[in-house]
Amino acid sequence: MIAIYVISIFFIVSPFFPATGNPHWFFRTADFVRLQSIAVELILLALLTFFGWKFSTFEWVLAGGLLFSIFYQLFKVYKYSSFHPRKKPDFPSDGCVSILAANVLQDNKEFDRFLSEVKRYDPDLVLTMESNEDWEKGLQQLENEYSHTVKIPLENYYGMHLYSKKELYDVSTEYQIEDDVPSIFFDYKLDNGKKVFFACLHPAPPSPTENETSKERDAELMLTGKIIREQDKPTVVCGDMNDVVWSRTTRLFKKMTGMIDPRVGRGFFPTYHAGYRFMRFPLDHLFHTKDLFVKVMERSKNFGSDHFGMYYEIHLKKKVQTTPKPKLNGDDKDEVEELIDRVD
Repeated sequence: MIAIYVISIFFIVSPFFPATGNPHWFFRTADFVRLQSIAVELILLALLTFFGWKFSTFEWVLAGGLLFSIFYQLFKVYKYSSFHPRKKPDFPSDGCVSILAANVLQDNKEFDRFLSEVKRYDPDLVLTMESNEDWEKGLQQLENEYSHTVKIPLENYYGMHLYSKKELYDVSTEYQIEDDVPSIFFDYKLDNGKKVFFACLHPAPPSPTENETSKERDAELMLTGKIIREQDKPTVVCGDMNDVVWSRTTRLFKKMTGMIDPRVGRGFFPTYHAGYRFMRFPLDHLFHTKDLFVKVMERSKNFGSDHFGMYYEIHLKKKVQTTPKPKLNGDDKDEVEELIDRVD
């Protein structure tokens, strides 16, 4: 029972680590594993209840702590589950653009399996992350149909490639925080002539093998948010964000931009790790402004990467104007600037 007691104490306390604001990966990991943590806590509660329960004050406190932690985490993740009621899912459409966005895994050589997914979805845009020169060669046949491209082949697991059937406008490659971690910004013109601004991101995660803290990732999201606040057109942000949607940083990003997460009420869509069912987290995201809506949202089949890809069919709402970005209070403004400044 001692082992159960010790593990229970850890799982009671650890879900609150992210609330400390400490950017170190050890404190941020609890945000990633909330779904797994809830499952473990339920098992611990069952073990505590049915094996050796002595009705002691200590055991009652442990059981209460586990229940409190479970409900705390359910509060964090519930709205992103399929049990949460969805807002109106469809609107009259005034134009559409579809995108298949995928972290292909630089070391993965199963190019044909990914090409099969592109063929199956037939999107207007294909965004690859972790794509190097080998992937550029492996996907070369895409250019027969996707003749407009942005190619950033890197060997550091942060290369990006963008393929489009139609011309792209005002394309820029930005290295917002780290000199070897790019982002792609561009405008895509719908058939009705209206443009949609896209920001494609793949910030580095906090982990023992990459950045020790989340400072760089958090700062890139905040800088992108400031760019979006200056846009007066329909806007989409997508990519492998290396963060979960219920984290404080991502919630602040949505608050400062007024963007919508189409995952709400549809399900978690965990995209990483594709090879381990129990250890999967929703790390690949798309956010959009309120003048857009996502009609179709699907997770791809496994194509050999450690991530699944995500396919989105994005529509412009008919007769809906782009709304001004929400005002931020003083505390939120200070937090945004703090997250940006602490990478210096």
